[in-house]
Amino acid sequence: MTTGQNSTAADRPMPAAFIGHGNPMNALEVNRYTTAWRAFGQAVPRPRAILVVSAHWYINATAVTAMPRPRTIHDFYGFPPELFQVQYPAPGLPELATEVSDVVHPTWVGADVDSWGIDHGTWSVLAHAFPDASIPVVQLSINADKPLDHHLELGAKLAPLRDRGVLIVASGNVVHNLSGMNWKLADDGFDWAQRFDEEAKERMLTDPTEFATLDAHPDFRRAVPTPDHFIPALYLAGLAGEARSDSTDVLVDGYAYGSLSMTAYTLGMSCPHVAGVGGSSQPPASVPPDGSNI
Repeated sequence: MTTGQNSTAADRPMPAAFIGHGNPMNALEVNRYTTAWRAFGQAVPRPRAILVVSAHWYINATAVTAMPRPRTIHDFYGFPPELFQVQYPAPGLPELATEVSDVVHPTWVGADVDSWGIDHGTWSVLAHAFPDASIPVVQLSINADKPLDHHLELGAKLAPLRDRGVLIVASGNVVHNLSGMNWKLADDGFDWAQRFDEEAKERMLTDPTEFATLDAHPDFRRAVPTPDHFIPALYLAGLAGEARSDSTDVLVDGYAYGSLSMTAYTLGMSCPHVAGVGGSSQPPASVPPDGSNI
């Protein structure tokens, strides 16, 4: 794929992605996951704006950030001071809030002008993919009151934004069971985590419109004890189901601490080869054993 200097949004729809973001410490590290995120950012055409669906903006409404200068949110605790010093000073794009509202109509979307910003589900990834923070970033909240099918359908409705130069990125983890974490399994997954992630991979790559039916999988309750980190993948699945001419591919995959999957997908681009080494980091001493602050 050519770079942003040689491609435009008019050539083809902007790619989209789902990123398994994992431990916030990934923002500061170089490993095979962060190397893949950087390669992704270098491979896509330069977008007009980035719309992110992050697991960490999980509220009882559908909203979009609409401030010109979104703040960097450090929505965790117990990590080293240097992580709290990270800033991702990307501009916002208030007019994109109106575009999002228009394309998903009749779904109501509120415009958030002062309460949220750019959370770590977003900046821990973008700090590697687009380190100069010059591209406008807007976040779309996850409405916790809605069923899985709603999010799949909402993802499909966002598809016209790809034709307008908007890069849509969903950030979460398909398998995300914090209470089941074993810090000694830095780069391994329990059998049930691998079974569920592999089935999710099969759905995403071959029949993304059926991604929401993963709630019937026998390992679903263990892999997805809370839906916040799983739901972002539904947005990419919805986009993939709508964009039948674009293929979905695995950018990078793996497991962390037994009960997290780090699988990342792209839509509408050839995945770059990733030569990075190393995976998940060991936690700071102040992080609780259940990982409840991430």
